[in-house]
Amino acid sequence: MQQFQIRKDDFLNQRLVTLSAAEEQSQLADGQVRLAVDSFSFTANNITYAATGDKLGYWQFFPPVGEQSQGWGVIPVWGFADVIESRCVQVPVGERLFGYFPPATQLIMQPTQVSNTRLIDSSAHRAKLPPGYNSYNRVLHDPHYDPATESERMLLWPLHITSFCLWDALKAKGWYGAKQIIILCASSKTSAGLAYALAQDEEAPATIALTSTRNLPLVKRLDIYDDVLDYAQLSTLNNRIASVIVDMSGNGALLKALNDYLGDNLAYCINVGLTHWDESQSESGISSERSEFFFAPGHVQQRMKDWGPQVFAERSQQFLRASASWSRQWLKVRTVQGLDGLAEIYPDICQGRVAADEGVVIGLEAAR
Repeated sequence: MQQFQIRKDDFLNQRLVTLSAAEEQSQLADGQVRLAVDSFSFTANNITYAATGDKLGYWQFFPPVGEQSQGWGVIPVWGFADVIESRCVQVPVGERLFGYFPPATQLIMQPTQVSNTRLIDSSAHRAKLPPGYNSYNRVLHDPHYDPATESERMLLWPLHITSFCLWDALKAKGWYGAKQIIILCASSKTSAGLAYALAQDEEAPATIALTSTRNLPLVKRLDIYDDVLDYAQLSTLNNRIASVIVDMSGNGALLKALNDYLGDNLAYCINVGLTHWDESQSESGISSERSEFFFAPGHVQQRMKDWGPQVFAERSQQFLRASASWSRQWLKVRTVQGLDGLAEIYPDICQGRVAADEGVVIGLEAAR
């Protein structure tokens, strides 16, 4: 078994740890299954998991294996895996799952609450973590499952579920009374998903994209924003109307500049991602009464209570299928083979050197 790890205090410091057959758990306990990870996506969203790993518990999902593991962490990823050994009657060998995995060749799970379409990993170290991340789709039982769209599912569903939740949360608050929604780091796939959702909603305010000069052509080509500006054009924003900021960047200096420019017309700021994790996270000056850190799993849990799990699944999946179909117009999938391939491309992803319209998928089938 092989696992990709990074230093928690230095994201660019990485290593591949390989366990010998003698070091692996050779015998499964009753109820456990062993999975071979087949493929997973790796995007800037995964770097956000690392940046908020201590604050939101992402380091706890998959403990690092091997010797001298202190200080090392495993970034969770979204992908597909196949059951290759089972001591759980309800989950046989050959079952294919979609969900949250480590960037590793294998994983042992303890399935519970097994239904026709889903199961929960109840491994002890995950018991107190957000339930949405412990839930797995049994895709072979899903009537909408299409192997040809697995790359889109890995790349977009984890991001666009956040987009859907953001749109729903904004709408539920009446857009905070805003006449425009300003989306920072507008080239990110989560931003594009949110802008797509807003574009489909006739009641939504105007959407303004702020992005880098490099990504300006792409963001304009998406044709879902009412206006597209680069960061140097901040002063051309209309600061005479109520505005909401949705921040995917975590760039404190940019937020402070916007706060100063918009003044009393900044109605609210929602912080989502940390795409610019390596930039100074200086104080933005935005009060806690006018801002929040948006945690999508919490919104999912609340909506499941409000609507019921079935209704939430129907509404969100309808949006996800539509947004994935739209994304085929511009998304380019780049497939990299093996954890060695991940190690090679990881610095580019970590430092934002992968093109915004490109999605990286890691294939591990040959590593089984």
